[in-house]
Amino acid sequence: MNTKKPFEKVVAEHGPTVLRVCRAVLGEHDADDAWSETFLAAMRAYPELPADANVQAWLVTIAHRKAIDVTRLRRRAAVPVGEVPERASTLGVPGALDHELQDALGGLPDKQRRAVALHYLGGLAYAEVAELLGGTADASRRAAADGMRALRLAYAIPERTGAGK
Repeated sequence: MNTKKPFEKVVAEHGPTVLRVCRAVLGEHDADDAWSETFLAAMRAYPELPADANVQAWLVTIAHRKAIDVTRLRRRAAVPVGEVPERASTLGVPGALDHELQDALGGLPDKQRRAVALHYLGGLAYAEVAELLGGTADASRRAAADGMRALRLAYAIPERTGAGK
């Protein structure tokens, strides 16, 4: 019989992946809220999740939907600020963001950014990415490949043979 892990272990195991997806889609400022919302929603639904389900794919799907919610909310509301900081402090933040990479991700078209986040950071297969973004697995593969190519150019990542395949 296949038994499910306690939810605390699920959070510990998959929390970093979910945070990477949220940060790639939303940027660092909104990612923490989306991460929290993801695990609140997951905690409510976890008892009904089949024991043999792909938990990581399930969580990444929830995170993607929460990121869409945050994006929609952000488009509707103005965010007043007194002064714009040059850069947020990363002191004491484990796995602090690489701002150049985050800027390069932010410069990608929405579909490419989401395809890169879901496939490369979230570990979803292209068919699963297609279900979330709409379209086909081939279109998702193309969007992710185009996004990675643009990142390599913008971020000056050297081309690696067979990377990401």
